[in-house]
Amino acid sequence: MDQILVLTREEPVRLDADRLRELYTRLGDVGAEDVVCRAMEEIAVRLAHTERLYRQDRMAEMRKSARSLVAIADQVGMRALSVVAEDVTRCIDAGDPVALAATLSRLLRVGERSLIAIWDLQDVTL
Repeated sequence: MDQILVLTREEPVRLDADRLRELYTRLGDVGAEDVVCRAMEEIAVRLAHTERLYRQDRMAEMRKSARSLVAIADQVGMRALSVVAEDVTRCIDAGDPVALAATLSRLLRVGERSLIAIWDLQDVTL
C-alpha cells in the first residue's frame, strides 16, 4: 500500500473547425474574429457566474447560465463545452447533487481548455 495512484483530470477538447471556417467565410476575418473574441469573453464570464451560482445554491439561475453556455459554445465550435454544459443542466433537472458537483468540475476544466484551444487556434490560419 505504498503506492499512490494519481488520476489525471485532463481530457482533450475538440474544436469544430468546420463551424469556425463557416463563421469566417460568412463574416470575413474581422467579423469572425470579433464574434470569437466576444464569445470567448462571454464564456469566461458565464463559467465563473455558473460556478458562483452553484456555490450560492441558486439552481434555477445556474441552469439558465449553463444553458446559455450551450448556445455560445455551439456558435464558435466548442462542441465538448456545449455537451458538458448540457450535462450540467441534466444534473440540475435530475436533482442529483453528487453528479452536479462532478459535472460542474468537468465543465470548468473543459471550459478552460476550450478557451485555451480557441485562443491558440487564432494564431493558425483557418
